[in-house]
Amino acid sequence: MNILEKTDEEIIELAHPMWEDLIKFSNEENYGAFTRNFSAKMMLGANEIEMGKQFARSTLTKNLSEKYEYLGMIRRGEHISVLYKQTNTKKEGEWLGRLVLGYENDKVKIFGATLF
Repeated sequence: MNILEKTDEEIIELAHPMWEDLIKFSNEENYGAFTRNFSAKMMLGANEIEMGKQFARSTLTKNLSEKYEYLGMIRRGEHISVLYKQTNTKKEGEWLGRLVLGYENDKVKIFGATLF
């Protein structure tokens, strides 16, 4: 199955709850819950020890606002990048959030999640 075949509305129904989970579990420093929707390839780069260090050191990753703004999506190859405007409760400013979704074993999984 190809995620590009889904409508924007179907993607949004999948993406927003995943983004909200990433915010929640990042703030809670809960590695297991944070990575539960990651693809196998994404898990290879999400080393628990390194992510734990990032959670411990980063004001940004522990204080994400639950409020975000959906900006749009980009369809490319076998993935869709869903873009968000994200703020932080302790740091001023705005960040661009990117959630990359695709299929793995007939399930929609996260292939990338970043804040710029």
